[in-house]
Amino acid sequence: MTALQVVCLLAVAVLGTAVVLTREPLRQAAVTGIFGLALAALFLAVQAPDVALSLMVVGGIVVPVLVLLAMAKIRENDG
Repeated sequence: MTALQVVCLLAVAVLGTAVVLTREPLRQAAVTGIFGLALAALFLAVQAPDVALSLMVVGGIVVPVLVLLAMAKIRENDG
C-alpha cells in the first residue's frame, strides 16, 4: 500500500465520519459532495479510474444537487 493510498483512505474515513456527525441537512449535502470526491480520489489511487470517474459525477455532483433540490421543494411546500 502506497503513501497516497493511505492518505486517501484516512481522508475517506475522516470525511465519512464528518458526514455522519453533521446534523444540518444543507451542510450535510456539502460534506457528502466532498466525501464523494475523496472516495473518487481513493478509487483513482487504487487504479480504478472508471469507478472514480463515475463516482465523481454521481457522488460529487448529482447526489448533493438532488438533496438540495429536494430540500428546496420541501421548504416550498412547507411554507
